[in-house]
Amino acid sequence: MKTISWFPGHMAKAMRMMEENIKLCDAVALVLDARCPAASFNARLLMYAGERPVLYILNKADLADPSATDRALSLLKKGGKRAIKLNAAAPSSARILREAMEEVASAKAARLKERGNARPIRFLVAGIPNTGKSTLINLLAGGKKAQTGDKAGVTRGKQWVKCGAFELMDTPGTMPPSCENQTLARRLAFVGSINDDILAMDEIALALLEELSAKYPAALSERYGIGAGITSLEMLDAVCKKRGFVVRGGECDFERGERAVIDDLRKGKLGAVSFDGEEDLRAAGLI
Repeated sequence: MKTISWFPGHMAKAMRMMEENIKLCDAVALVLDARCPAASFNARLLMYAGERPVLYILNKADLADPSATDRALSLLKKGGKRAIKLNAAAPSSARILREAMEEVASAKAARLKERGNARPIRFLVAGIPNTGKSTLINLLAGGKKAQTGDKAGVTRGKQWVKCGAFELMDTPGTMPPSCENQTLARRLAFVGSINDDILAMDEIALALLEELSAKYPAALSERYGIGAGITSLEMLDAVCKKRGFVVRGGECDFERGERAVIDDLRKGKLGAVSFDGEEDLRAAGLI
């Protein structure tokens, strides 16, 4: 399988910009993908945070396996971290997020009040690409203030957004400089945090089918009629036949089948799915 790699020049520039601009902020809202919190954790961001309080946000929880998300939250809190699960696309999540941010920044807010300083609390909103940082900001702002998209790399520069008692700095998605753990790298590819243009999508689709077969076989059976005990290529063949991706001569259109599997995962059509377990959280340094 082709090794997944990243960290182009613009990513390095974004990391340098974040290191500099975090000095302007009081706290950090670290946005993770609830389906793969370990894979979407960039430890370098915490180095820049220093002593600033950090709120860990497991976003896209509506797409994740609830039991896996609750387990990850429990482990994070057990380790002394302040964490919440969220669906930033749902307006009802605004109150949950606002209250969590107020609690995380309460000590700083109290110090400012004692000094008679009425300025807003400043949060750096950080995370890897496509975890929903801009969607989260728009949730608090009550409107489309930050640029959003469904693929990696939409936000290219910092943006300050005023949200009531807070000022939020939206930053470009920043990946860690290296990707030694290819299992976690593949999971980022599954959920769209890596630009599809640099990936071997056939290999990603087959790896996704393998993981789903091991963890959520019922989802594959329900969506595509895939049974147990077959190879990933045979599973892809079943996907093509189920979806009608067959060309003249009865040959399967594997390229369409590969894209369908990946799109179905990203859009939640395979149900609530999570990839990272406790061992992954520990290996990533989250717990």
